[in-house]
Amino acid sequence: MRLRTVLATATAGLAAATCLTAAAGPANASNSRTANARSPSVSIDRFSDALDKTTYDGTFVGNFSALAVDKDGSIAALEDRSSLFDLNAKTLQPQRVVPLADENGAALDSEGLAIDRDGTRLITSETEPSIRRYSRDGKILDRLPVPSSLLVAPAGRAVSNQTFEGLTLLPGGHTLLASMEYPIAGDTSGDVRFQTWNRTKDDHFKLAAQYAYKPDATFLGVPEVQALPDGRLLVLERGFTSGVGNTVRLYLADPRHATDTSKIDTLTGQPGVHLIKKTLLADIADCPSLGATAKQPQPNPLLDNIEGMVITGREKGTYKVLLVSDDNQNAVQTTRFYYLRVRTTPVF
Repeated sequence: MRLRTVLATATAGLAAATCLTAAAGPANASNSRTANARSPSVSIDRFSDALDKTTYDGTFVGNFSALAVDKDGSIAALEDRSSLFDLNAKTLQPQRVVPLADENGAALDSEGLAIDRDGTRLITSETEPSIRRYSRDGKILDRLPVPSSLLVAPAGRAVSNQTFEGLTLLPGGHTLLASMEYPIAGDTSGDVRFQTWNRTKDDHFKLAAQYAYKPDATFLGVPEVQALPDGRLLVLERGFTSGVGNTVRLYLADPRHATDTSKIDTLTGQPGVHLIKKTLLADIADCPSLGATAKQPQPNPLLDNIEGMVITGREKGTYKVLLVSDDNQNAVQTTRFYYLRVRTTPVF
């Protein structure tokens, strides 16, 4: 999505061999945003700007909003202007591009992506919002139900361009989870809703539990979530400050003991609502710059509008995680891929 901007101040972190992490705060209550534990380590191996401002088969390569690993090992890269690319996992070079559209042939604001066990693509659009299932060649196969409160006003209480951004299948593939990017109207606590669906016997998805997650600040939204094999989540928080640059933080979050908020009309910080617990893994501003350059002011020149994330494998106790930035087809932004290693020792 195109980020809203705020007037605020930010400070750059120090470079280190691995990304620095802030000390976790006390877990005084079940609503504590951060668990009291030592943060796992995050390191960035390298980054690549190879696809920045390129084209493939007549289609602009960029505007990337989500990533997924396909059944053949390639990387599916979704752009928010209705195209889905297949990228070579080693070189990142495009191998295929498929156009996407809604039932009327109109373009999507496509933001979230998950690849189901049969290879079909589950894709969110911020427009309504919606989640549709597509075949590999872009044919619509199914459309999932969405709670009325999460629809864009006036149909619901969501704000246009601030709806479904992250999408992931939980371990076993029986539950799908989507993250709203920002709070819906009436949720004065500032909590973001995470909606789930359970798979039915006929391989559709029905509405299930909903949870609440609190970003660090009002200008930070949730552009992406990815499920770990134990049911915890990697969560990206992201924002933009005019004249300063991007804030991008990576969290480990645990929804397994959070309150089901699907029947709670408004979230006001009321007692008895247990939020998704989270602990900071890294603020990308505190990572080494690795020689990166930025086209606009940034707390760290490595930073850009990071929006997509996928776990690509596991090696020696760490997860290999690939991030990508959405350049919005803008001259002062960059399509950049980031290769991370994330160690997630038990923290909750």
